[in-house]
Amino acid sequence: MHLSPPRTSLAQATVQDLFASADIRFDGRRPWDIRVHDARFFRAVLAGGTLGFGESYMDGWWDCEALDEMCCRAIRARLEERVPVNLHTALAFASSFLLNLQTRRRARLVGRRHYDVGNDFFECMLDPSMQYSCAWFRDTNDLAQAQREKMDLICRKLGLEKGMSLLDIGCGWGGLARHASEHYGCRVIGITISEEQRRYGAELSRGLPVEIRLQDYREISEQFDRVVSVGMLEHVGPKNYRKYMRKVFETLRPGGVFVCQSIAANFSSHYPDPWVARYIFPNSMIPSATQVSKATEKLLVLEDVQNLGGDYEKTLKAWESNFRRSWHRFASRYGETFYRMWRFYLLGCAGAFRARGLQLFQFVFSKGGIRYLPSRIGWLLPGESPHERSQLSARVSA
Repeated sequence: MHLSPPRTSLAQATVQDLFASADIRFDGRRPWDIRVHDARFFRAVLAGGTLGFGESYMDGWWDCEALDEMCCRAIRARLEERVPVNLHTALAFASSFLLNLQTRRRARLVGRRHYDVGNDFFECMLDPSMQYSCAWFRDTNDLAQAQREKMDLICRKLGLEKGMSLLDIGCGWGGLARHASEHYGCRVIGITISEEQRRYGAELSRGLPVEIRLQDYREISEQFDRVVSVGMLEHVGPKNYRKYMRKVFETLRPGGVFVCQSIAANFSSHYPDPWVARYIFPNSMIPSATQVSKATEKLLVLEDVQNLGGDYEKTLKAWESNFRRSWHRFASRYGETFYRMWRFYLLGCAGAFRARGLQLFQFVFSKGGIRYLPSRIGWLLPGESPHERSQLSARVSA
């Protein structure tokens, strides 16, 4: 008896054609090809876009050996723009446009849902300084060393000197605050909306002139010589960019310096990726360089911009490797769905940076303008000539 092959549904044919344009096959043999375990996957993609794509992976409906490369190819082909507008996308756009998703009350949600997952969990995934942002890989492949180099780069760009006061907005577990205090002699106040981060940072900062507060940036009233913000702007939201920069302006003393490190999109948008917003960073929004610049008009002087986006892929791959290696410690606590969700998050983001769909900028602003040498090393220190600094820059970049 001759059996005819199963019929391909319209949804399956549509999705297969869509991914074929990115050179991604279904049940192919290449590492970036997708293996489908449940035919409901195809309808999930058409009905939910990136949300349905991510959720179906979490549910085990499909697998891919090289998730990062598959996501890279999908992003380069801009597949998310070619899926028909669906209810989830429409609701995400409407809520972001009509509502302020990053009010003081809403802002604390990301602390509870993401950063309070567990300090022991993040200790296993991150480096010893607990830096949850892009590292700076230059003469090393070691994540810990690359994170120390990133922190030192930021401190040099800030032009930190002994006795200066520094405000770290969104300080995380306090690693940068401790680095600035220990190596540059600064008095640091770090603020976070995560109780777990505050508790951890306060414990490790004992004996240092470092204070870690559970506080929203809108509640700051003091003034500082320097302000730094690393990985914080992604949680501020387009309705608050101007308010955020105005608060920075108010807290900076005249001639002060603000270094802002942020993931940035290649275009301005007002609504987040639905999957990321639901499962990873609630109420998050990635700004564009244009949105950042516009928010500082008539407030701050832009002194320098550096793109470290190429280093974020490497950082994310290192985190994913650490996460996978230590998963046995957390499997019973979080379960298989969490495991798949977290790998999709880390490797999907790595693919986005490889595709250059996302960037990582370090902006250097001043209050009123300073004598700043954009050498990628920092500004001129007292008594230092541009020639001396350029020589240092050449040695570090070599």
